[in-house]
Amino acid sequence: MSAEWIEHAEARLTDAGYRRGASRRAVIELLAKGHCAMTAAEIEDRLRADGRAVGRASVYRTLEQLDELHLVSRLDVGQGTARYEAALPGGDHHHHMVCDTCGTVQPFEDPELERTIARLADRVPAFTVGEHDVVLHGECARCAS
Repeated sequence: MSAEWIEHAEARLTDAGYRRGASRRAVIELLAKGHCAMTAAEIEDRLRADGRAVGRASVYRTLEQLDELHLVSRLDVGQGTARYEAALPGGDHHHHMVCDTCGTVQPFEDPELERTIARLADRVPAFTVGEHDVVLHGECARCAS
């Protein structure tokens, strides 16, 4: 996914009139690595750990631009925290389980859930589902023990 999504994101941003920059490129490259839903602070921390000094304002600005163009999925995990991950052009995605104690986010895929959502969408003719996100809240195994 990484190289293709990077090219796709850069092209969409350029077409939308956004200028290229090293900070933006660093955020895009990190998101392209496929890390599951990260906060802006986690993105900044990972970039700094990799030796790339990117300011938080640049991270937020880049995330806003990517979100505006539907290049990232914004995940609201509660408690005023938003997480971001690359949105694949083909619509492939996963869902998330969030530990309400420690904040750990665990991705999951479930083909049966996807079929159920599709069946539900078919049963409601007055509404067209464009996209969906399922977030399950609970407690991770570490916090439960």
